[in-house]
Amino acid sequence: MKYFGYLVGVIWVFLVLAAFGNARAGSAAGQPDVAFWWTVIGGLLTIATLGAFIGTTIHIRAGQRPH
Repeated sequence: MKYFGYLVGVIWVFLVLAAFGNARAGSAAGQPDVAFWWTVIGGLLTIATLGAFIGTTIHIRAGQRPH
């Protein structure tokens, strides 16, 4: 369970790629509003992904927590 955050981050990377793929498809279909909102969603997912990776790294390095 120590590296669960990295697993979550990897899963979110695939969601980010899917969101940006949908944005690209919306743009190619001539729907700029769809492209814009999928880009916003992809950006928010990117922030969450970075949070999962950085947060997991910080908490793994923190050592034992007092009980």
